[in-house]
Amino acid sequence: MFQPPDQIEVGEDGFKQWDVITAMDMEAMTNTVKAWKENPVKFARTHGVNYSLTSDGTDPEKEVHLLIVEGFLIYNDKLLKDLFDHRFFLAVPYEESKRRRSSRTYTVPDPPGLFDGHCWPMYLKHRKEMEETVSDIEYLDGLKSRDELFTCVYEKIQNTFLNCS
Repeated sequence: MFQPPDQIEVGEDGFKQWDVITAMDMEAMTNTVKAWKENPVKFARTHGVNYSLTSDGTDPEKEVHLLIVEGFLIYNDKLLKDLFDHRFFLAVPYEESKRRRSSRTYTVPDPPGLFDGHCWPMYLKHRKEMEETVSDIEYLDGLKSRDELFTCVYEKIQNTFLNCS
């Protein structure tokens, strides 16, 4: 949930500041998460998802609902970060991060020097800030396969639901 492009500032480094919290509409994101938490079925219906009774006849209102919020600054917003039951952070080292960034295709290509001159320094800044303000983050090794990462997160979430029953 980014702000409109014309509201994104250009920093001292000469790059548009997409990697800062002010580029995000954190109020809208927070309100969206709160609305979902209040009533996941109603939220889904108002966003075009039609629920009906499950195959076993269970009312969707009584089912377990899971919301995954993904983003590079979600733990840097004081209101949003408190809405999560679990906090995972996918840690990727510099070389791998640079390789992945350079292999992505953007509508507007990255200008030369963007990663080293802006993206990576902003990542380090915001990660440090996050680590100083949020204590219960579970760090995941971003070099592991998607299957390994999925299994790790799935097991932790599944254990939470089993322990609540």
